[in-house]
Amino acid sequence: MTDTSGVSDGLDAGRVAALVLAAVGAVVAVAVALDVFPYRSLNHDEGVYLQQADMLLSGQLFLRPPVEDAFRPWFFVESERGLYSKYAPVPATVFALGKLLGGYTVALAGIAAGLVAGTVALGRELFDARVGALAGVLLIATPLFVVHGGLFLPYALTTALNVAFAVSYLRGERRASRRDAALAGVAVGLAFFARPYTAVLFALPFVAHAVVTLVRSGAWRIPLAAAGVVSEEVGDGDDLDGFDDRSNEDRKRGLFVRRAVTATLGSAGVVAALGYNVVVTGDAFVFPYLAFAPEDGIGFGERAILGHVVDYTPELGVEANRLVLEALFADWVVAGSLGAAVAAAGVVLALAGRGIPGDGNGGGDSDSGDGGATGGRVRRGLLAATFATVAAGNVAFWGNYNVLGALEVRTDGLIYYLGPYYHYDLIVPTAVFAAVACVAAADFLRAAAPSLAERTDDVDPRHARVVATVVLLVAGGAAGGVAVGAVDETVERNEGVTEELRAGYGPLSDGGDPGAAIPEGSVVFLPAPYGPWLNHPFQALRNDPGHDGPRVYALTDTRELAVARAYPDRDLYRYVYAGSWVPTDDSTVRGGIREVERVAGDRIYLNATLERPESAEGTTVRVTGDRGSTYLVATDAGGPLSLSMVVEDGELRIAGEDLVVSGGGEGGGESAVLPLDDGDEIDVEVFVSTGPASGYSYRLSFPYERIDGTARALTATVERCPVPTRCVPVGVGERPVDRGAEVTLSAST
Repeated sequence: MTDTSGVSDGLDAGRVAALVLAAVGAVVAVAVALDVFPYRSLNHDEGVYLQQADMLLSGQLFLRPPVEDAFRPWFFVESERGLYSKYAPVPATVFALGKLLGGYTVALAGIAAGLVAGTVALGRELFDARVGALAGVLLIATPLFVVHGGLFLPYALTTALNVAFAVSYLRGERRASRRDAALAGVAVGLAFFARPYTAVLFALPFVAHAVVTLVRSGAWRIPLAAAGVVSEEVGDGDDLDGFDDRSNEDRKRGLFVRRAVTATLGSAGVVAALGYNVVVTGDAFVFPYLAFAPEDGIGFGERAILGHVVDYTPELGVEANRLVLEALFADWVVAGSLGAAVAAAGVVLALAGRGIPGDGNGGGDSDSGDGGATGGRVRRGLLAATFATVAAGNVAFWGNYNVLGALEVRTDGLIYYLGPYYHYDLIVPTAVFAAVACVAAADFLRAAAPSLAERTDDVDPRHARVVATVVLLVAGGAAGGVAVGAVDETVERNEGVTEELRAGYGPLSDGGDPGAAIPEGSVVFLPAPYGPWLNHPFQALRNDPGHDGPRVYALTDTRELAVARAYPDRDLYRYVYAGSWVPTDDSTVRGGIREVERVAGDRIYLNATLERPESAEGTTVRVTGDRGSTYLVATDAGGPLSLSMVVEDGELRIAGEDLVVSGGGEGGGESAVLPLDDGDEIDVEVFVSTGPASGYSYRLSFPYERIDGTARALTATVERCPVPTRCVPVGVGERPVDRGAEVTLSAST
């Protein structure tokens, strides 16, 4: 039975527990955000949402960079009006509100607190205050909750909205409350606007219940009777949960009004989402993510995004989701497989409807009046049904295939670090039903203790209760140890990633603040290891929406001279690194900051001295521009190689004391000539052969343009490549002197 004793107002023990647990959840979220993910996570969508939040705070839906292509953030869509995010604005709006209240992490704290409080309320509504409080504890001990508590992603927020919808809907039925029905509509509408498919899957059991009860009761006839289409007699219908002793007609009228309120406000969220589509994509039924990648939708067949194409068959969907669910219930719910088994027992107990917390009044406060145990089973069945709808519905979403990485490798893919987040909603019913089983077990032991004493003359009832309590505590301690171990393991994985990111960001950071090591009033060119995107992977280095912040970030090798012209009064820097930017490979990168100089004049000179061993067997030079390539070969036996390039009158002349044009015969001092476009990227590759199948190369690259007769260029990037796929920027590494390249750039008129 419920232990609330009719208390409906004020702070009873259950509500105090909810407040305390919500506060604990908020602290966990902030701690994870600051300590585990200071540079953000492997999921680069975080940078998308934070960039979008920055834009909303500036009153912008579109970015309008000063130079096309050089400033495009990850997962932003190009349009005639500017760049816009592929994601709906609801999560970004919540993050922006957090920033207004003191910082983006405030939003994470609020989301975590709201989700914990909602879980406590859901357990209390369906069962009793004990189940609610324990469900909150179990949620906080859930690895998926802990990890995502510190992430700027939409999954925890959408689940919080879904839980708010469920609690409000169930309360509205129990209390016959239009206010609760309105809250349910607002919550589900916002959830749909945030993540439509996620909201639909979770809401399906409740929507089905709403429709069935509306039809069975005859309440659907109310508006028709009011319009004179049918007689005013609406029929007796079936008795439903949540009614008091008012007349049958009044009860049905109240049910119809509640359904209408929830549906209207929920539909407002749908209309808002479609209206937002019109604003950004120009078509109400083209969501931004489909404008970005038209084949990135729900369903089967060919699915594609950014060149990643999969024939997503139903068989592949079933297999991928089997693996995802296996990972969820083995590693990412509270206490892993043990917690999943306990939750399954809780589902069986709840649907059986006997001997469970809250049995007899259907859960909730003592004023429930919901029709007793049968009504309680229906209400509890709605929450249990979300296991089926979420699991089955996700089979049609190919994101669950992508999150796995290689299907046969357990430690591959984002799921290994961030969990099966498309099934995030399921951690709440898992926590609730696990709490049901635990509280039911405690009730059974408490009830069994005096009975055992009555049958055993030598056993004192107090001793029996002590034994039962000890058994429960030992079992709880064991489960708690499993839960803590599971959380620690997942946190440690991500801490390892953060250590690699910290090393990579090191040259840019000052006291852990990314970018702070670069003077204000600067432009920083960032590499693009994953393609021509900002914030992919450098999420912690975002531009202000006006591209006028203390530091402006642009892409290396993408219209650098145009960027330099757009910021004539700013100093230029280039971030370079050696190694592979793969934070999961246990190999940290080595980075460095290089100042970039502008030069301009009638002629531009680039002089390079490149070290070679005395035993070098041969050296070739290839110089490439947009209009072709030219080749030179060295005629000496080794030692330092001097290379001179002059840009003048739209041509590049390359010469060296011991270089000849390839095929030009013996001798030195001969120049090669390469015609240039008015805007060009000049690449120089010098290959040094040290044996029949060995050698290394130098790579030099710099941008050039000619405007109104004046030639302009920027400091070249210089790398030494032990193998073609592994290059080390000059000056980066433990022994930079071994890189052996000195390059100068100058101009004259």
